[in-house]
Amino acid sequence: QSQFVESGGGLVQPGGSLRLSCVASGFSLDYYHIGWFRQAPGKEREGVSCLSSGDSSVSADSVKGRFTISRDNVVNTVYLQMNSLKPEDTAVYYCAAVHVTRTSWPMASSCAPNKYDYWGQGTQVIVSS
Repeated sequence: QSQFVESGGGLVQPGGSLRLSCVASGFSLDYYHIGWFRQAPGKEREGVSCLSSGDSSVSADSVKGRFTISRDNVVNTVYLQMNSLKPEDTAVYYCAAVHVTRTSWPMASSCAPNKYDYWGQGTQVIVSS
């Protein structure tokens, strides 16, 4: 059974940092585009950062310079390093993936949630003093 398991969320003060992890099981990330998404209460799910199978990345303007997406295919894990966190970053964060044969990177680089197939259960991030 293919699935993601996310971890690393929690409560952090403004200006702080967190690193989210997402471990894939049942499939190898080698041939997948991957992404991190978030959904705040009352808002639609949005793309945060996405990474191609070849390690090209895109990020939302709201997180550029603060968040970094990365992968380690050896341990089949995706990361999101979040620095200089702001209260508006508060949301449930999800990782997701799509196989390269299903969606090309030009399409997946939109970082739109509907371009991604496999989803984790989410991890809550709260930025508050």
